[in-house]
Amino acid sequence: MTRSLITEQLKQLPDVPGVYLMRSADGDILYVGKAASLRHRVRSYFSPGQKLSPKTRRMVARVNDIDFFITSSEQEALILELNLIKQHHPRYNVQLKDDKTFPYLKIDTSETWPGVWITRRLEENGGRYFGPFASAKSVRQTLKVLKGIFPFRSCSKAITGTDPRPCLEYHIGHCLGPCISAVSREEYAGVIRQVILFLEGKQEKVVRELQHRMEKAAQSLDFEKAASIRDQLQAVNRTIEGQEIATRVRGEQDVIAFAQDKDRAYVQVFFIRGGKLTGRESFMVEGARDEEPLQIMTGFIKQFYSRAPNIPPLLLLQHPVEDAATIENWLRSKRGASVHIRVPQRGSKKQLVTIVARNAEQGLAQLKVKQLAAPAVLSAAMEEIK
Repeated sequence: MTRSLITEQLKQLPDVPGVYLMRSADGDILYVGKAASLRHRVRSYFSPGQKLSPKTRRMVARVNDIDFFITSSEQEALILELNLIKQHHPRYNVQLKDDKTFPYLKIDTSETWPGVWITRRLEENGGRYFGPFASAKSVRQTLKVLKGIFPFRSCSKAITGTDPRPCLEYHIGHCLGPCISAVSREEYAGVIRQVILFLEGKQEKVVRELQHRMEKAAQSLDFEKAASIRDQLQAVNRTIEGQEIATRVRGEQDVIAFAQDKDRAYVQVFFIRGGKLTGRESFMVEGARDEEPLQIMTGFIKQFYSRAPNIPPLLLLQHPVEDAATIENWLRSKRGASVHIRVPQRGSKKQLVTIVARNAEQGLAQLKVKQLAAPAVLSAAMEEIK
């Protein structure tokens, strides 16, 4: 398709919200974007004197065709844009690396004897999901911590309560033994409720429940059970102590910053719940070369939270995002309550963002060291100096 035909296409673009696709001469999708006005947004790529990044100029030079979808709102356009990016993986879009394979923890509360499982599939089946985690190692470590505190079952067999003997997990205190009817459904459900509270960052509530159960067991002269709960309580408190952060903040928020290196950006996310750091994950964004920080942050926020089952009321960011109001409305529809996006300029929130940014810089530096230490890289380096 010639430039004259593209010019004709630009004239026909409607002044409505929608999603546009830039295609190459081979029909490949180069870029997917959303717009409040398809006419104004798409024409801006081809307007004389328009300041475009080097990456965008390279993309525009390859455009041979323009396609678009009309939507009823900007929020609908945002959702369609995300789906098309996941489906086609356009070369010039900023993308989360391997975002489709992120692991989660799942608790199916519809089961009589629920477990806590690792999964890579989000399904609308009534289960509770926590994540996403950056890697299988990260989610396994979290599951290991949970298992060291809460005695839920880790087997997948059918529970009838009639097994002749329990497994080793029961004897070492890591399972309550529903397979031999050693625990009531109510008591086991209480353990699962505490696991969910813990993963939600409500550790103080878990502590209060455990203290109440320990005192009740002691009053009933069930000292063995009281001692077991005491050990569990101490494990929770040790975890809480490890979650204290130097900067004092309140409430629930995700804090996000990144460090950029050529075509990639190393993103660090701190999960703050109840004023404590309940977890942190690192993600790699590809296609960041020549992109502005605003574009990288926008791409990450949209792709990460499209798959996040739990969204806090506040996101603290190192850099602003495009169309913040539209993204906030989209996040509110997913969360069922308001979500605010902020780029703090001063105070404790700014200090916290700075801490996360420093962690991102250190994480990227460590990643580069590991990559340099890879055998293939070392071999290539040795060949160069021969």
